[in-house]
Amino acid sequence: MNLQYFPMDRQLCHIEIESFGYTMRDIRYKWNEGPNSVGVSNEVSLPQFKVLGHRQRAMEISLTTGNYSRLACEIQFVRSMGYYLIQIYIPSGLIVIISWVSFWLNRNATPARVSLGVTTVLTMTTLMSSTNAALPKISYVKSIDVYLGTCFVMVFASLLEYATVGYMAKRIQMRKNRFLAIQKIAEQKKAGAEMPPEGEHAPKQTAVRFIVHDPRAYSKGGELVSSVNGRGGDAECRPASQPLLLPHPTKDYNKLLGITPSDIDKYSRIIFPVCFVCFNLMYWIIYLHISDVVADDLVLLQEDK
Repeated sequence: MNLQYFPMDRQLCHIEIESFGYTMRDIRYKWNEGPNSVGVSNEVSLPQFKVLGHRQRAMEISLTTGNYSRLACEIQFVRSMGYYLIQIYIPSGLIVIISWVSFWLNRNATPARVSLGVTTVLTMTTLMSSTNAALPKISYVKSIDVYLGTCFVMVFASLLEYATVGYMAKRIQMRKNRFLAIQKIAEQKKAGAEMPPEGEHAPKQTAVRFIVHDPRAYSKGGELVSSVNGRGGDAECRPASQPLLLPHPTKDYNKLLGITPSDIDKYSRIIFPVCFVCFNLMYWIIYLHISDVVADDLVLLQEDK
């Protein structure tokens, strides 16, 4: 059997009747006249196939020992999809839908989202293994492999989505902590600079105040440069385009690359279902159409022979 389009495949079963020792000079075979020369009993049924029809032919075969009369009958079968829909297609689709539940969970609920993602991935792996275990060990890709593989990718992508959300939230929190630490240091230096000068320590406090709060501070090689009295070498320093010690006060530190972790969950709630629905439409339309075309071509090829 050709299982490339399994379980939407159609198969041809050949039955041939021919004499082994008598040539056409001794015996000729022919079908009885009328459409009932070959029939399928109503008591005969197959659990996985349905009989679409049959075609009968009478042929003359030329071999090295002579010409022989042969009767050929070709019965076309189509595989029943009910079992595979109930046991494979519908469960795998529901597993993909279950993996989307994590998009509505709080991103701080790490145990729930990780457990849900890992469970769905392992379930899809088990379903793929059990499906292929009941089939012949073939090397080419079947249509059911395409569906299960896509479902596995969707489930795995939902797990990676939470990993992305967690990583982005961690980076944003690190930036906020760094900003708060720098701001705290700046406030401490400002408080120290505004204290009344005591003797020879006044120039140093003035210099600290100039470095922290004066936007005209000078930088060299990306680092702030100043002297004890608040001046840097004019020949070696250049004006900084932005204050280097404190980040911009209007900058949104809750976003990374223009989006927040919550935005990723919001987009995923729409993107994942839309992609899965589009895949299902394309899968069923293409494979059902291809299976019909291949079956018709196979019949025509047999007729040409």
